[in-house]
Amino acid sequence: MTKKSVLKMFCAVALVLICASAFVSCTPKTNENGESEPTGISGTPRVAVTMENGGSFVIELYPEFAPKTVENFMKLVKEGFYDGLTFHRVIDGFMAQGGDPNGNGSGGSDEKIFGEFSRNGFVQNTLSHTRGVVSMARSPESFDSASSQFFICYTDECSSLDGQYAAFGKVVEGMDTVDAFLNYERAIGMDGNMSSPVEPIVIKDAKVVTDAD
Repeated sequence: MTKKSVLKMFCAVALVLICASAFVSCTPKTNENGESEPTGISGTPRVAVTMENGGSFVIELYPEFAPKTVENFMKLVKEGFYDGLTFHRVIDGFMAQGGDPNGNGSGGSDEKIFGEFSRNGFVQNTLSHTRGVVSMARSPESFDSASSQFFICYTDECSSLDGQYAAFGKVVEGMDTVDAFLNYERAIGMDGNMSSPVEPIVIKDAKVVTDAD
């Protein structure tokens, strides 16, 4: 990897963030070992995402790594929260980020969740940020600021995020649909990069297709 590409990746990594100022605080429940309390979710639930402009993909969720994160994501999906929202940030060789009701990276849902990753004392999440892995975006000012925004990794180089963000699932079907986001023309986004799709990449709907709850 060249020095230029390393610098580009560093800048991109530093900007996997969301504005947390409008969120309502919550107190996450963990035990003395930094592990989340049981959520009642068992098995391997899946979420099917259909895009407005065609294509779909399926996210397999892993509560064994990030139980509270999976619980929150499934709750939002069941409420229809993601329907009509967009992927507002797409970066070549890095990731696609969506799930913001403001459509620009500044918003989220009403509740923040505990950051289930090792730098936050949560040791059971060993899921690496490899290609197709889905993780929660958050504010750099707070480990416990994630709410609804998530991102999908394009390459294994996202593993530099391990231990800093709560990975909780993986695209197991339709990754070509996510790859197609890279074909959209992009303008300068709030992160200062050419990352904001000129034509909105809209989520038509997201549904839980396997609910082991």
